[in-house]
Amino acid sequence: MKPGLQIQIGQHLTMTPQLQQAIRLLQLSTLDLRLEIQEAIEANPLLELDEEDYASDSLSDTAGEEPLEPGEVTGNDDAVVDDYDSGVDTDWEDPFTEAPSAGAPEDDLEAWEQRTAASASLDEHLLWQLNLTPMGDADRVIAYAIIESLDDRGYLTCSLTDIAEAARRSLPSGIETPWPEEDEVLAVLHRLQHFDPPGVAARDLAECLAIQLRLLPDETPWRDAALRLTQHLPLLESRDYAQLRRLVAVTETELVEVIRLLRSLNPHPGDSIVEQAETYTVPDVIVRRQGRRWRVELNGDALPKVRLNAGYAAMAGSKQLRDDDNSYLRNQLQEARWFLKSLQSRNETLLKVATRIVEVQQDFFEYGEEAMKPLVLADIASAVEMHESTISRVTSQKFMFTPRGMFELKFFFSSHVGTEGGGECSSTAIRAIIKKLIAAESPKKPLSDSRLASLLNEQGIQVARRTVAKYREAMRIPASSERKRLV
Repeated sequence: MKPGLQIQIGQHLTMTPQLQQAIRLLQLSTLDLRLEIQEAIEANPLLELDEEDYASDSLSDTAGEEPLEPGEVTGNDDAVVDDYDSGVDTDWEDPFTEAPSAGAPEDDLEAWEQRTAASASLDEHLLWQLNLTPMGDADRVIAYAIIESLDDRGYLTCSLTDIAEAARRSLPSGIETPWPEEDEVLAVLHRLQHFDPPGVAARDLAECLAIQLRLLPDETPWRDAALRLTQHLPLLESRDYAQLRRLVAVTETELVEVIRLLRSLNPHPGDSIVEQAETYTVPDVIVRRQGRRWRVELNGDALPKVRLNAGYAAMAGSKQLRDDDNSYLRNQLQEARWFLKSLQSRNETLLKVATRIVEVQQDFFEYGEEAMKPLVLADIASAVEMHESTISRVTSQKFMFTPRGMFELKFFFSSHVGTEGGGECSSTAIRAIIKKLIAAESPKKPLSDSRLASLLNEQGIQVARRTVAKYREAMRIPASSERKRLV
């Protein structure tokens, strides 16, 4: 073959750095975007925080460039996104217009101290009690080894043999001794089991409950029967109440009281000391009712306010600067404009998608999960004229605050199930109905999956028993045999 030249005409999409940046910002969560903004401000002198008037010139200020018209996407206070009256308004304004009070009440200060105070760990709580307990040096070494072997729930995770070996390793090197024996470890363990919280240092659930029962006053009703019942917890788990009545020697009415006493105990004593750190979710979008409409707003406090530095922007292109300085400022100015434009595009896209979601799911805001409509990414993509991948990025790790609570945008998307009348019902609505039916069932005769499917079919929702089982398991609701109880 002879070499030759050919000319081909074609089209292909090339992702510019600006487009790549916009896509990357679009999929970031609020926390990640905060870090991204902070890094951009530190790296680019043309960007600065705007702490004075974000509503007027934070994201739309691009030093001479024409900003997008508010009516195109965001709208003003009375604007509606679509041409038709959808009952949904959108707004860029900060919904929190009340000025902060000059001073905080004492209750608020105490709550703040409780939230910010460092919580003691279970080990520290037990060591503090150990230091106040008269105990020999040898027993104290064993006690340290036991405390180190407890998990966050307060249960002993090692055998007595392992604890004895750990105590031996604390001795100076070169000393070989059979100390301590397992009975010595057991004696120290029994002393620690009288520490606070009640039930700590137990080896299993039965021992944990038995420790708490023995610490109750002798005149506590059903205390002795509950102690006997702790020896037969597998039967209680399997709901074999007839066998339990025979073994514990109580009537059905008395067994109800015994089980009620057991349920008043704490199966995880360590949880009362080790407080779980509270996590806070900052909403990206706020939905609130205004008259007969649902108003959709971006949360103005979710992100730092960013703008161009007017002084540096004015210096760009100045003839008084050297060429290198001028070139640097012009490049930084262009990058700053791209960054602000990407932020503005992200907010506009987020607001547009959130508004469309509220339009479709207005019945959910009015009546709850049972009124949720089927919705997939393609529905929103076609409505806002965007690609499904863009909608997926927008709805991932973005949260909406509503009168019904905080929800991730992905919560409003669900598959559909056919109804008897030829319509559709969302899987979210079906799960809500199943949960409502189970909540109203009789504890002594819970509804089986087949019965739940029959009740749904009576309401015109065509679902199979295995579908009901799948939804029930997804909500972490036990089977009917495990839900059966006397109390």
